[in-house]
Amino acid sequence: MAQNRSSNNLVVPQATGALEQMKFEIAQELGIAIPQDGYYGNMATRDTGSIGGYITKRLVQIAEQQLAGQYK
Repeated sequence: MAQNRSSNNLVVPQATGALEQMKFEIAQELGIAIPQDGYYGNMATRDTGSIGGYITKRLVQIAEQQLAGQYK
């Protein structure tokens, strides 16, 4: 896989695996193929934006559930 060149730093570095798994699950739900080599340069911005948007939406839902004491 290609190197991650993101300037974003995770607050909890141990969450990397869970976030990657979520990315693949959401891409699959949306019917978007993630490149096996990890290079996103040939993907449409709309597709990568959709994946990121749904990740954000899901993380907000999880946080709301935790705040309400419902998340397991």
